[in-house]
Amino acid sequence: MPRIARRTLAAPAAAVFALLLVGVGGCGSGGKSHPTATPTPSPTPSASAPASPSTNGQLSPLTGLPGPAGQVLAVKIDNIVNARPQTGINSAAVVYAIEVEGGISRFLAVFDSNHLPPGNTVGPVRSARESDLPILQQYGKVDFAYSGALSKFLPILAQADIFNASADQDGGAYFRGSNNVAPYNLFVRPSSILHDFPDSAQAKDIGFRFGPAPSGGTPTDSYTARMPAAGFTFSWSASQGKYLVAMDGKPAMTTDAGQMGAPTIVIQKVAETTSPRGFMDSPGVLSPYAPTVGSGAAVVLRDGQAFQGSWSRTDPNGGTTFSYAGQPMTFHPGQVWVVLEPQ
Repeated sequence: MPRIARRTLAAPAAAVFALLLVGVGGCGSGGKSHPTATPTPSPTPSASAPASPSTNGQLSPLTGLPGPAGQVLAVKIDNIVNARPQTGINSAAVVYAIEVEGGISRFLAVFDSNHLPPGNTVGPVRSARESDLPILQQYGKVDFAYSGALSKFLPILAQADIFNASADQDGGAYFRGSNNVAPYNLFVRPSSILHDFPDSAQAKDIGFRFGPAPSGGTPTDSYTARMPAAGFTFSWSASQGKYLVAMDGKPAMTTDAGQMGAPTIVIQKVAETTSPRGFMDSPGVLSPYAPTVGSGAAVVLRDGQAFQGSWSRTDPNGGTTFSYAGQPMTFHPGQVWVVLEPQ
């Protein structure tokens, strides 16, 4: 099915999605990525910033922050307008933004057991997608919390090398909130999942490198990444030391931790295609699929600068290498956002 056929769906297709899928993502506007640079001076990197991640318990390999990281839990989080504001996402080590049906977006948030949300609540939780499993493969056998999926995808999830912590498998860890209506009010207690699946993989090196920023970045106060029907704008806040997130022109808020934001934003450009297994979101419309094994261009935002580089991942079981000017690109310690933007 040609790519354009999936990207030009009429609005009535939403009714079909509701019948075929357990969950639907968020809406926005289409277009191409474009940074807005301002002539602000490049910040001086901190000499005390941690360097490459350690697996000996001194630095988290996922965030570069001091202190050991624990077992890994991934949660699929809805991002349709009706599901906002989300809860718990600012406590994740890594947040992936991924295209789903109709060109809209959904999050895959990766937590470690030693850094869970203070309220022990994450959500709203929605259905898994085919693009999730290759992303999680580089983390090892992790807990994966989600609620449902396409019926043809369920057997694949059941056989995948994950701990299947879905709402159907571990219902006691999930609950319905009172501040919204179903299906946008399903939440999970991360500690319950980790208790019920105690053998999930420990956080390990997935290719991230942390340290002072390299020279040569372009001062950038704002950068917009786009999917066919979703937009993310990242605006540098020097006072907070991170890029604040806006979605579809509005600040991306949470219920528990203010506006979403991270010190490192990665725009990983992927050769977006359709489902390798032929999964369909509606009759004649193949599901989108974001390949994360391969290579491509990448833009890294940190410290008020943009670095035009590349990414590479040749081994499905291995991590992703991000490079700039022929060297490993260093991230600022802290949460990392990875936006899988269609090329």
